[in-house]
Amino acid sequence: MGQSFTQKILARGAGKSSVAISEIVDVTPDVVMSHDNTAAISATFKRMGVERLDDPRRHVIVLDHCVPAASEKYAQNHKTIREFVAEQGIEHFYDIQRGICHQVLPEQGHVRPGALIVGSDSHTTTYGALGAFAAGIGRSETAAIMAIGRIWLRVPETMQVRVKGAFADRVGAKDFILRLIGDLGADGGLYQAVEFVGPAIDDMAVDDRLTLCNMTAEMGAKNGYMLPDEKTRAWLQARGVKDYEPVFSDPDTVYARVLDYDVSALEPQLAAPHTVDNVHPVKEWAGKPIHQALLGTCTNGRLCDLHRAADLLRGKKIDPRVRMLVFPASVEVVREAMRDGTLLTLSEAGAVIMNAGCGPCLGAHEGILAPGEVCISTANRNFRGRMGSRDADVFLASPETVAASALTGQITDPRTL
Repeated sequence: MGQSFTQKILARGAGKSSVAISEIVDVTPDVVMSHDNTAAISATFKRMGVERLDDPRRHVIVLDHCVPAASEKYAQNHKTIREFVAEQGIEHFYDIQRGICHQVLPEQGHVRPGALIVGSDSHTTTYGALGAFAAGIGRSETAAIMAIGRIWLRVPETMQVRVKGAFADRVGAKDFILRLIGDLGADGGLYQAVEFVGPAIDDMAVDDRLTLCNMTAEMGAKNGYMLPDEKTRAWLQARGVKDYEPVFSDPDTVYARVLDYDVSALEPQLAAPHTVDNVHPVKEWAGKPIHQALLGTCTNGRLCDLHRAADLLRGKKIDPRVRMLVFPASVEVVREAMRDGTLLTLSEAGAVIMNAGCGPCLGAHEGILAPGEVCISTANRNFRGRMGSRDADVFLASPETVAASALTGQITDPRTL
């Protein structure tokens, strides 16, 4: 029986020739990511009685969840992290000006095909778009890796999602992943690896592949994955990443489940409050008034996402009743969007251009909602209270749908503009 890509990467991390599905393996990760939660992780690490990190080079820390600090509490949190970084000699530290961890790590060359990556954030699955095994873990597990350099994982079974067809105008990757989560449910891929293949995936830009893998966490998946190809190689080479060994599933791999999709007839989709799997065509909610539109986050804050919104907003004005906030995913995205005029277009339309970071996605600052308010967002979660008040509503949608809705002041199918 063939080995899946996940089995092969975990076997390599465990120093074994092969591993079986559901086997518990003790692995040494190549990269360990944490963010603003590093302060709490470092406290756990110190309670273990270990003075020095097992290998500081393995750790990447990015401040992104509340940047700049919105209160004394957050400021102290960041101060604690900076002191821990200096004390332990952690070279790969990205302070408040760099962007969101799930964009910064790939851009800075920390993600490569065949790598075994874990991170103390559920959307660490994003990195699978570049051919890595990437999974979210808990804070205590991250602290344990700091101490001993290893972690145990159960080898997941693999679901294969085969995607063909071509997206219609103003329909794309975000619409597809929402539809998939809606079909499977929030636990439809529980502790499974999700392997995306097919002509529609091959045609996708790397940025869109990152969106798909980012949201596999919302179906309960352990990790998402895409086959490294020429687009992957070119994207990595542009960032100086050349030394890696891609991993592919064997042709005779037995999948737990195989799903077939044709995206040719797919319509714009949204996730209605208060679960990510409450998915409907946008047209079913058309006309619902909104107060805020959020473009950005680790799901859809990349340059292509800003381009899609700008294309709809160019020469137009956002409805005066709507606050549109734009959070680029990284400073690299900010600079590129400055150079090509995208940020100017968004600003002239009435959007507020924010710093690269998570912003209000987690309800910490910079645009949280009041009771009774409605936000349409390109983020990945819409749980009750996620963006502030438990009495606010959050709809998840694509950059095109968010931009169209900002223009009209109500949920709008972007194809109607």
